[in-house]
Amino acid sequence: MSTLRFTLVTDGPTDQVLLHPLRWLLINNGVSRPIESVWADLRQLPNPPTRLENKIATALDLYPCDLIFIHRDAEKEPRTNRIDQIQRAINLASADLFNNKPYVCVVPVRMTEAWLLFDEANIRFAAGNPVGTINLRIPPFQKIEGLPNPKETLHSLLQDATELPARRLKKFSATQAFYRLAELIEDFSPLRQLPAFAALETDLQGAIQRAGWGRPD
Repeated sequence: MSTLRFTLVTDGPTDQVLLHPLRWLLINNGVSRPIESVWADLRQLPNPPTRLENKIATALDLYPCDLIFIHRDAEKEPRTNRIDQIQRAINLASADLFNNKPYVCVVPVRMTEAWLLFDEANIRFAAGNPVGTINLRIPPFQKIEGLPNPKETLHSLLQDATELPARRLKKFSATQAFYRLAELIEDFSPLRQLPAFAALETDLQGAIQRAGWGRPD
């Protein structure tokens, strides 16, 4: 059985956590073959590309794949604006490298952290205190895409979940706990209630169907 390889191009390094929900989506939409995923880490290049079209072209050159995911946080822009930006960048990327390769746009509302604000048990695990009892003020699920700063909200929740005194809390890395949280979550299905995640899944379903990846080899 052949392997499906996908590459993820992101706004920043912390967005590499999207590898986890993307793999989950592929598996839960009928891809039964082995999956290899890689985040396109372009930071160590002598002249890291800054324009999105150059990031895409460089990622395809350095990380050959069958499918490329291109991430942009919506931040304060409508999702459609970010989709248009990605599509323009794809049109400007090298045709020889792209060669009609399937691509899917990944556009969380505001930022990636919003998509990890739903699993209280694993937030406690990621914070190193799975049996904690403090009341975590996790925002109502229906409102997480509207939060002004999901990153700040999630980091604050992880810190609270440690239940550490202030002196010991200084040594706690909310960023490392954030990476750990993404690894711990095994079921991203609650996110299907969010419009941006649902749109991502619909686009991915189309790519899977066109490529025939949902059928056994």
